[in-house]
Amino acid sequence: MTRVVVVGATGNVGTAVLRRLTAEPDVQVVGVARRLPDAHSAPYDGALWHAVDVGAPDAVDQLATVFRGADAVVHLAWALQPTHDIPVQYRTNVVGTANVLEAVARADVPQVVVASSVGAYRGVDVEGKRHRVDESFPTDGIPTATYAIHKAENERALDAFAAAHPAVVVTRLRPGLVFQKAVAAELRGLFLGPFVPMGIVRWIRWAVLPLPYAFVFQAVHADDLADAFWRTIDRRATGAFNIAAAPVLTPPRIARVLGMRGAVRIPYRLLRGIVTLTWRLRLQPTDAGWLDIAASVPVMSTARAQTELGWEARHSATDALGELVAGFADGAHVPASGPLRG
Repeated sequence: MTRVVVVGATGNVGTAVLRRLTAEPDVQVVGVARRLPDAHSAPYDGALWHAVDVGAPDAVDQLATVFRGADAVVHLAWALQPTHDIPVQYRTNVVGTANVLEAVARADVPQVVVASSVGAYRGVDVEGKRHRVDESFPTDGIPTATYAIHKAENERALDAFAAAHPAVVVTRLRPGLVFQKAVAAELRGLFLGPFVPMGIVRWIRWAVLPLPYAFVFQAVHADDLADAFWRTIDRRATGAFNIAAAPVLTPPRIARVLGMRGAVRIPYRLLRGIVTLTWRLRLQPTDAGWLDIAASVPVMSTARAQTELGWEARHSATDALGELVAGFADGAHVPASGPLRG
């Protein structure tokens, strides 16, 4: 029996990882979240649960107790909000990761698998997006995006941990944007706010999509990413793995998925100014750093995941985005205390 502890198991990625792990007959799953879910509802009913705030002063002691006897720890806990309070995000994202790693060492866990991101990579210009990067590309992040800064800090923490604990298998996955239908309502709340209705995708089909030319990025379905997590555990794979599905998302492709008439190019500075103003007025919760990520992240090669993990995406990037769009149209959401709250 393989015992896997999933930290941040009620998030967008966490729910998919639970589904994947509980499908394995010889895997015992332990879920860790700041707020416990309804353990009688899928996908939470296949795990044993512990409530731990990874950023708390006593988190290392609590986590080490939960981790003892585990064959692997999967670390997914992340705070996307509040973007107006960076210290609160830092407490979960950076301090929390450091606490998880210290607890892994204290509990003698043989493998830790951490969710990094394409956002950890150094930004590129439009021309740079024409060339795919492998896992050796610099991971110093995009300096104007809090999310990227925190991911880059965690990459350095993982480097230091791996050097200090050579007996531990240290694995990191760097996915593109992660989509699934079930979390549409939660993602709406995190990125668009309460003033944007869920059914907006039904109303915009007559319009064109105004986006900058530089908005070229990758995505993956949450279930495909979850499969990659399991494969790293099953194979004791070490190092970094880029995870993304084809095709690369561009403004015209995004417009087609949304069912819109097409895409029209607008100046990046104009869009960034609008987003910054509305964010400062607290009309919506997304700061302009997320635009910088979309405009600057490189396009990744997934050859290493395919070769070493035998991983292939079962959903295309456009299908994954289309599923999320359908979730917006249908008002899809998860059970109470579910994704994006732990």
